[in-house]
Amino acid sequence: MSPRSISRVAALTLAAAGLAATAVVPATAAARPTPHSPVVLGAIQYDSPGRDDRSQKSLNAEWVTVTNTGRGAVNLRGWTLTERRSHLTYTFRDLRLGGHQSVRVHTGRGHNTGRDVYQGRRDYMWDNNTDSAVLRDAHKRTVDVKSWRHR
Repeated sequence: MSPRSISRVAALTLAAAGLAATAVVPATAAARPTPHSPVVLGAIQYDSPGRDDRSQKSLNAEWVTVTNTGRGAVNLRGWTLTERRSHLTYTFRDLRLGGHQSVRVHTGRGHNTGRDVYQGRRDYMWDNNTDSAVLRDAHKRTVDVKSWRHR
């Protein structure tokens, strides 16, 4: 084979390898599904009923429901619930949310159970007029967002 033929074969081989590599990248990226969580934000009571007097009763009447819509249990350890405007954040500790179960996250203080957890705040977390609740998993990925605007 002449040197010119060898360089042509080498160039064709490199070009074919390059095309094969670019064909593999999109297929690999497409094969990885976008992370999806069965855990979502449910009902939100952002404006506690009655007078806002900062009593524990009033603070605990402000809550967010987190619901596992899947069949399997999900460990919420390290997950966060954040108020978008001022970035107030509640971090879940050891809470395993069973399939098709919900937990209510209250603003004030109280005794945590499997159905109710308490942030321990002494002031309201949610803005009654315009705000958003953001739920993130332990890897800081946004799982769900719920917003409201009250006029």
